Amino acid sequence: MKILRWLDEHIEEVLLTLLLIGISTIVIAQVAARYVFNSSLSWSDELARYFLIWSTFLSVSYCVKKRISIKIDQFQNSLSKPLIPWVKMLRHTIVLAFCLIMLPFSWEYVMQSVHNGSTSSALQVPMYYIQSAPLVGFGLLTIRVMQAWYREFRRSWRYMLLTVRRLASQLKEKEGAS
Repeated sequence: MKILRWLDEHIEEVLLTLLLIGISTIVIAQVAARYVFNSSLSWSDELARYFLIWSTFLSVSYCVKKRISIKIDQFQNSLSKPLIPWVKMLRHTIVLAFCLIMLPFSWEYVMQSVHNGSTSSALQVPMYYIQSAPLVGFGLLTIRVMQAWYREFRRSWRYMLLTVRRLASQLKEKEGAS
């Protein structure tokens, strides 16, 4: 159980750190090879690009986990206070729906790559290693969005229920007045 908790808290940070170290090391090695040894590494650009692709997909779930995702705060802050939890829940629901739509497509993309048997040009590694980044990224993002949705629901459900009751009583008063 401790391992799962640790993975939940740190998996993106560890992977993103390793990928960043890898990109930095590869780029430094390529610069050193070019300018110090007058030779070029044929595989460095490709590997750095693949690390960047993986880090892009992993960073989305990290941002959702840390609540630093891109959102329109100005729009949210302009709303009345009772609407803000509803907007947050709607935002999480839309992102979750998008992830659930993209997961089967990502799976199909990886399976096509597995069946094609294609390899990268310089490294000669199977392309499904690289092309599985969207599948892993959307899988992690789905987990993180579900966690955010649950966290927001747990924090706001009483307030949301109170808002619904107020609206219902206001509607009853308007109907009674008519």
